[in-house]
Amino acid sequence: QVQLAESGGGSVQAGGSLRLSCAVSGRGPTFRSYGWGWVRQAPGNELEFVAACSWGGANQHYADSVKGRFTISRDNGANTVYLQMNSLKPEDTAVYFCAAQRRTVVAANAALYEFWGQGTQVTVSS
Repeated sequence: QVQLAESGGGSVQAGGSLRLSCAVSGRGPTFRSYGWGWVRQAPGNELEFVAACSWGGANQHYADSVKGRFTISRDNGANTVYLQMNSLKPEDTAVYFCAAQRRTVVAANAALYEFWGQGTQVTVSS
């Protein structure tokens, strides 16, 4: 099992940037057993897939709404997954969750994730 803890959320004006971090800890399968992802939930909305990468980081997938603006990466030595968010828009406002899964190499569907962090709030003002 893994435990995930997000940080780095906050408030920013449209056009600004934030970098979210996800610290990974726990026992069981090694880091390389998991695919990583970021999922967000805006008020009143369902969970929305944002970005995912494989353990090695070579395979990545992004939602169309963030492609070209967001970048997912991981530092396996530091047991940390990142989400760099640039050119933020008000519609990016949501709680962002870090997630992990062992079902597939890269999971572009929020329903496939097994382990979740507590979430971090991102608010983008116009």
